[in-house]
Amino acid sequence: MAMQNSPPSANARVWTAEELSRRVALASAENPQPAERPKLRHLAGELRFLAEPAVRPFRKIDIVQAEVPRTVMLLPGFATHPVRMRYMAQQLERAGHKVKRWGLGFNFGPTPENVEYLEQRLDEIYRRYDRPVYLVGWSLGGLFARELGRRHPEMIAKVVTMGSPFSGNPRANNAWRIYQFLTGHSVDNPPVETDNAAKPPVETVAFWSASDGIISPRSACGKPGERDRAVALRCNHLGFSYSPECISAVLRELEGR
Repeated sequence: MAMQNSPPSANARVWTAEELSRRVALASAENPQPAERPKLRHLAGELRFLAEPAVRPFRKIDIVQAEVPRTVMLLPGFATHPVRMRYMAQQLERAGHKVKRWGLGFNFGPTPENVEYLEQRLDEIYRRYDRPVYLVGWSLGGLFARELGRRHPEMIAKVVTMGSPFSGNPRANNAWRIYQFLTGHSVDNPPVETDNAAKPPVETVAFWSASDGIISPRSACGKPGERDRAVALRCNHLGFSYSPECISAVLRELEGR
């Protein structure tokens, strides 16, 4: 399967005044399905990520060499770039795993072109290393990972989601308005036909946190039947990409523990 010349998200897009107005209307639309969202104190707690660059040089994470090296694809969260997951990638590589980016740059939501590109990217990695790929998706990246798991289970060893809103009301979060503005579509009507709650036919593990200030813990934890296991962590939403506890949990999943 030949890869596209360039990722769809790399193509420049210029919004007209009409398009900007449409997106503002989406962002300010009345909420037809009120849902429980993370408390404001947890949302304010997300600001702790500002101190992360100063704390990181003094942090030590005990990394044990992997008994069996894995091939891993990291999928970033909504409106974030793969560089935000570089620290996690470095720790996984210290353990001996081969870590690959998703290849799409910033995650600005699903489109048919983006999903097709990711299918090609997965196929390329699978063929290059000749072994099933572990998908680790943060927030919206986890929804992409679950979709790939449903479409291509033969190429995937495991799906791990970190604070991903796959269960329940799609507005059970503090980000759905900005999501609608940046993607240009309603959370109820994505341009890719999918069922976020449907469990992929591969082992699927959901990381969630009661301290998540962006995604409802219930939405990220899911229900039995929507995932195989749920793992509770003590970090905020942005911390899924760098907290020692989360990185250690990912390493355990790669070891099959």
